[in-house]
Amino acid sequence: MAKKSSIERNKKRRALTARYAAKRDQLKAIANDLSRAPEERFAARMKLAKLPRNSAKVRVRNRCELTGRPRGVYRKFRMSRIAVRDLASAGRIPGMVKSSW
Repeated sequence: MAKKSSIERNKKRRALTARYAAKRDQLKAIANDLSRAPEERFAARMKLAKLPRNSAKVRVRNRCELTGRPRGVYRKFRMSRIAVRDLASAGRIPGMVKSSW
């Protein structure tokens, strides 16, 4: 189990990312549009820089929903490999069968 503070910090980052996503996309579109004036593009970059750092998608860490483990997380299930294996062995993930050969 990961530290509670790490899990909560990541939840806070997810919330900030969701809140500022539209504004960030809009400012990035203006800043990357070569048909606009350089001053306007620069102003958009400056506004983008003033947004909270934790509102960037890059700062969000993929963590297991059950344990908070930061490594070995399957995107499809949003769970770590260990949690997926335990649930699959118990038969709690529909359609997933333990293979053996």
